[in-house]
Amino acid sequence: MLDMGEDEFEKLVVDELDQLPDDMVDGLDNVIFVTEARPPNGTLDTLGVYEGVALTERGTYGYGELPDRIVLFREPLLAICDDIGQLRDEIHVTLVHEIAHFYGIDDAQLHELGWG
Repeated sequence: MLDMGEDEFEKLVVDELDQLPDDMVDGLDNVIFVTEARPPNGTLDTLGVYEGVALTERGTYGYGELPDRIVLFREPLLAICDDIGQLRDEIHVTLVHEIAHFYGIDDAQLHELGWG
């Protein structure tokens, strides 16, 4: 298990977000990315979560003014990683997974695509 502070972890998340393809992130309108220590239930089983309404489920009149959120949880991600390279990979996969939910791709489709 790695040990890393909040600021350093957040920097890694931003670095990995910057590495994602433009066509994946260009459509992320009104979405914020945040990091938190753990999910509200305290589990180490959840690496990230998308909080919002997927594009495929929005009506023609919009969905509200508050931004959707993609949250990455530091402690669960650190708990499954032995080194920085592995952590970067897990952050990358978690970002792609949660961004896919924004676009309306569910877990079954993600598994089919190899991202589940």
